[in-house]
This record gives sequence, C-alpha cells and structure tokens, in this order.
Amino acid sequence: MKKTLSALAPFIGIIAVFAAWFIICRLGIFSTYVLPTPEKVFDSFLKMLVSGEIFEDVIISLVRILKGFSIAFLLAFVLGMFRSLVPASEKYYDYIVQFFRNVPPLSLIPLLILWCGIGETTKTVIIVLASFFPMYLNIVKGFTGCDKKLLEVGDAFGYTKFEKFKHIILPYASADILVGMRIGMGYSWRAIIGAEMIAASSGIGHMILFAQEMSRTDKVIVGIFVVGIVGLVTDKIFGILLRKLFKGNGENGWN
Repeated sequence: MKKTLSALAPFIGIIAVFAAWFIICRLGIFSTYVLPTPEKVFDSFLKMLVSGEIFEDVIISLVRILKGFSIAFLLAFVLGMFRSLVPASEKYYDYIVQFFRNVPPLSLIPLLILWCGIGETTKTVIIVLASFFPMYLNIVKGFTGCDKKLLEVGDAFGYTKFEKFKHIILPYASADILVGMRIGMGYSWRAIIGAEMIAASSGIGHMILFAQEMSRTDKVIVGIFVVGIVGLVTDKIFGILLRKLFKGNGENGWN
C-alpha cells in the first residue's frame, strides 16, 4: 500500500493542481482572458502539436542551450582544473569570477545587442554566463575537496600532479561535477527563455512573448508548461546518461 501511494504521489499532486485550476475557472473568480480553462489550454496545445509549431520552437531553444552549455562546461572544467593544479593562481582571477557571478546575465543583454546584434551570439553568451558559475563553483569544490589521504597514496606511488588529478581527484570530484552540470542546465533554460523574449525571433521564449502580445493567454500557459516539461525531461535524460558515463559515481543528487 505504501509503495503504491508513493508511486502515485506525484500524480496526486498534479491532479490536485489541475482540479484547483478547474474549480477556480468554474467559479468565475478570474476572467477567461486572465486565466483560460484547462480545456482551452489543452485544445491550444493539441493544435500547436499537430501543426508542429511547438516542436520547432523547442528544437530551436534546445540547440541554443546545448551550444552555450557545452562552451560553459568546457570553460568551467578547464579553469577548475587549472585552479586545482595551480592553487596560487586563484588570487589573480577569483574576484573577477565572484564579480560576474553576481551580475544577472539578462542585465547584459542591452550591451550584448549593441556589440553582437540580436543574432545567435548574444543568446549563446547569455547561456554561457548563466550556466558557467554553478558548474565552475561545483567543479572547484570537487577538485579542491579531495581526501588528503588519497593524495598521499598517489605520492606513495610516485604520481605526478597530472596523474593524481586524472586518477584520484577527477573520480573523487565526479559527484560535484554532475551536481554542477545539473544546476547549470536548469540555469540555461531560465536564461534562454528570458533572452528569447528580448532578442529573438524564434524559440519558446519568443513564442510566449508573441502570444502575450496577441492576447493569447492560453498559448502563454502552453509555453510555460512546455518549458517545464522539456526542462524536466532533459534533466532526467541528462542524469541517466551521466550516471552511466561515470559508472554510478555521480548518483548523489540524481533521482
């Protein structure tokens, strides 16, 4: 009984939200312009699904995310590795990293538009800035938090700095790396939606903004649901692939 209830728990929560939504609409607490009925939203979703409109926007946003996320991870990993192998180097760039970590990426859009226009470069830079810092901080945490006893074992075997990094530090830090990548992926989705609302003519963010301008609240809600669903799916797929890649070393934080 407990196992069945545990398995049904997520669905119970979802049903409760939709039931509350349905009741609010039936009572007429809000106008259908402000809050369309679930039936209206579902009908719009089906029409967008059949026309292929929603798939086109999802793919465009996903490609942008994968591009920016890959660049951000490469930069975070290389800089984190450099920080681990040359600890004294941190004092030269740590304040710069901390400064930009506290600057919201979307606040840079006006400047990026002036520099790069409203093309793909602006959106890529926004994704890189959004996803870099959580990955970098978790990578540094993993690399610098390695058990000293394991490093002493490496010294006993005559490992060089790079060999200790490859055979000891990297496997030890894999869980922190995975957590950072998971957070970074979530930040990427948040950033691309905001960027597409301001500087794009395609993608899910643009679709939501265009629907709002056309007073199509139902399509706005469809866009919000799609963002949540696609983000959840990519998160789960990402977790499964990384668990296999690291042979279970990164299961901490993955469900």
